[in-house]
Amino acid sequence: MVIRKETPQKNELVTRNPKPETSKIRINIMSEKGIVFFPERFLEATPKDYRLESYEDVYFEAVDGTRLHGWFVDGPDDRAVLLWFHGNAGNISHRLHNLKKLHDALQIPIFIFDYREYGLSEGEISKAGTFADAHGAFQYLIDEKGFEKSSILLFGRSLGTALAVDIAGKETCLGVILEAAFTSTNDMMRRYFPFLPPQPASTVKYDSLSLIDRIRAPILFIHGQHDLTIPVSMGRHLYEKTRSSKEFYEVPGADHNDTYLVGGNEYFAVWQKFLIKCLSQ
Repeated sequence: MVIRKETPQKNELVTRNPKPETSKIRINIMSEKGIVFFPERFLEATPKDYRLESYEDVYFEAVDGTRLHGWFVDGPDDRAVLLWFHGNAGNISHRLHNLKKLHDALQIPIFIFDYREYGLSEGEISKAGTFADAHGAFQYLIDEKGFEKSSILLFGRSLGTALAVDIAGKETCLGVILEAAFTSTNDMMRRYFPFLPPQPASTVKYDSLSLIDRIRAPILFIHGQHDLTIPVSMGRHLYEKTRSSKEFYEVPGADHNDTYLVGGNEYFAVWQKFLIKCLSQ
């Protein structure tokens, strides 16, 4: 398993098929770390380094009590708040370039946090843990920041799309943005590890394909035209199964990590239009 490190954002969900006969791979499949998750502890920067002065370090609890860390970046328009679920590699400091551009475009508060074992968050990473972390972050915005559920805009990127879908299927929210969305753990395993037997039914999995039709809030899908990590067909499949108001923005020429860079002004204009749509409902 190899992660290509790119700037300004860490690559996400990039794998190379290892040799099927190695026992190490089977062990890692069970532990998930090194196959699904690539956490990094060291924070390379803070929002202040990107001229986002109005932010605070936040420590809060996942629903199982694990202590997590994030940044709450304030914004002049508090009619909405963006809750950001990042991908599987690095930590929140590797999203700051993207965060700065989104904050400038939307002018709303943004709450980005690290899953357990990433950055300053405690605990040991697992799929089950990420669900507990995501719901804890959602609840933090309600209990500690005073936002209504209906004002929370959920943003999932890559692995984080599964968490956004899970919350949106269970809770009221303002809207959902799914960037580089994948259909399910099973589909990704078949794509990258076709030599391995199916995981047991009891295994905790990501399965947005089974949950997407439960969402009632508007959904914006964003996907790079040439995404080599999560094919655009997966995003299209989810789009087809969506029952709520939906849009699909395929970024011409973009791969997995460079959508906001390749898309440029058009990319952020799509975000702005979607936010206005959600606020007007």
